Amino acid sequence: MKDRIALMLAALWWGSLTTIGFLVVPMLFARLGNPAVAGNFAGQLFAAQTWVAIGCGLILLMYLRSRADEEAGFGAPVRTGLFLVLLALLLALLQEYAVAPRILARDNLRLWHSVGSGMYLVQWLCTGVLLWQMSRRRAA
Repeated sequence: MKDRIALMLAALWWGSLTTIGFLVVPMLFARLGNPAVAGNFAGQLFAAQTWVAIGCGLILLMYLRSRADEEAGFGAPVRTGLFLVLLALLLALLQEYAVAPRILARDNLRLWHSVGSGMYLVQWLCTGVLLWQMSRRRAA
């Protein structure tokens, strides 16, 4: 049961990153016509996404810790999972609390927008690899 819940959380995290970053935000900029208004909405969506990342990431860390206890150690799949979750969480937090304020302040906007986009992409890749890894059936 825990495995399925953890898989659902990984899917929620990756799916929300995919939906917001690759569907909703581009549509905002295409449909609203005003980049300032679209950017404001996008910033609010990315802030909400950070809370999704924190919630899913913390629960997944607890799950991976319990798997390590069950397996009597941190095997390669658990270590990889921990690395991916921690890296994705770190990127989400840095993006929200270090990069986003600079984008909102329009401080060297081109640079910070590129940095934030890169961090978002790496977070998306980490959660995708985590989801892929977790979706493989565990050997019985």
